[in-house]
Amino acid sequence: MQANTRPCSGKACHQSVPKALSANQCSSQHTLQSEQFSRACRRPSVLRKAKQGRRQSVLQASGAVLEDKGVDLRREFSAFDRVSVLSEALPYLQRFRGKTIVIKYGGAAMKDPTLKEGVVKDLVLLSCVGINCVLVHGGGPEINIWLNKLGIEAQFKNGLRVTDGPTMDVVEMVLGGRVNKSLVTLIQQAGGMAVGLCGKDSGIIRARQMVEKEIGFVGDITSVDASLLKTLAEDGYTPVVASVAADHTGQALNVNADIAAGEIAAALQAEQLILMTDVPGVLRDKNDISTKFVELDIRETRELVDEGVIAGGMIPKVECCIRCLAQGVNATHIIDGRLPHSLLMELLTDEGVGTMITG
Repeated sequence: MQANTRPCSGKACHQSVPKALSANQCSSQHTLQSEQFSRACRRPSVLRKAKQGRRQSVLQASGAVLEDKGVDLRREFSAFDRVSVLSEALPYLQRFRGKTIVIKYGGAAMKDPTLKEGVVKDLVLLSCVGINCVLVHGGGPEINIWLNKLGIEAQFKNGLRVTDGPTMDVVEMVLGGRVNKSLVTLIQQAGGMAVGLCGKDSGIIRARQMVEKEIGFVGDITSVDASLLKTLAEDGYTPVVASVAADHTGQALNVNADIAAGEIAAALQAEQLILMTDVPGVLRDKNDISTKFVELDIRETRELVDEGVIAGGMIPKVECCIRCLAQGVNATHIIDGRLPHSLLMELLTDEGVGTMITG
């Protein structure tokens, strides 16, 4: 389930290329242009094993300072280390320049101010090097806070928020207003340019009310018009999209943010879809991070669902990944948003930090 076909990048190439290859053969791999790279950025299993211990310690980080046995790793990085990081990232920067990446943002990374600031800065960095980013967000915890303030009881059925009329008003107000505009402000304070939208704007997301009427104004997405998002992203803006849609009558509907991100990625024919979650990725044993799958394809993912390895809240996430892969997205990633700079580490390093699912 882990193919050794990630694009060659300096030192990593020499670690993963078989000894039988001559120096000239190895050198030739360095001259490949980005469009000659494999269909998806895959991670060399040899390198992954060599760095597994270091990654596990990093995954335990909960603040901006990464600690390993009490040592501030930033102070331990030499100038050579920093340059090596840039060198390793170069093939990925070349590959993704001018391409579109859709990021679904939520979970702990949205609640913790330090993590939120880090995600926003990473997003602006990607934009600055020519990568078109589209940010899609939910905001469940913030919705609950405001429902409580207004004396409205939050109710759930089969994992879905029961969204009656008053609750839908709060959902639209919080997601399309408070949460969305706070993200726009943070991006612009970090030096980027952002435009706040919701799925109702310009008919970006159309939906129909779910058959289960007792859950209220919850929608299934029927279509996506990404033309406005494409125009904004190509002009250097970061669209920030709240997961509120409209039906054919204009009625606002609450839609799942993961599914919204996947459908937007498919409509944009994005290079990558990134789902930021509160788990390290797909795990064989949910209590053991060392059992994380670094890479899966669609067939392997479906087998894990059938076996019950992928269960609960992870099922809709992998189903979202499979759907957008089938519609032309190049690769999808499930990463832990609680890990500082997880977005950059997943996209721009040889080993990554989460689970990549490809077609």
